Amino acid sequence: MMTPNSQKPSISPVAMATDPLAEAGFYFDELNKLRVLEPDVSQKTSELKEECKEFVDKIGQFQKIVGGLIELVDDLAKEAETEKMKAIGARNLLTSVAKQREAQQQQLQALIAEKKMQLER
Repeated sequence: MMTPNSQKPSISPVAMATDPLAEAGFYFDELNKLRVLEPDVSQKTSELKEECKEFVDKIGQFQKIVGGLIELVDDLAKEAETEKMKAIGARNLLTSVAKQREAQQQQLQALIAEKKMQLER
């Protein structure tokens, strides 16, 4: 008489059929489709594919952010260059006005010296 513990474990017909297939490198997926990849390798491949997609999406977002930052920095650089040119122009104008005043002062001093000479005669 056999006790329940002494019975051979029952192997389902599907499990018996898949063992030789598994040895040959063929596997059944959850939809009972025949696959060449092991189920865990297939799952890891799917996970990796999803992670890669997320990574590519994040890189795209990063590129958009960096592109906006570069555009902003370029605009600021153009504004800084414009202000620099205005400052250089103002400095040149100020130098020019100072030279004109100096020349005018020399002319007036020469005129004063000439008038003094005329008065002394």
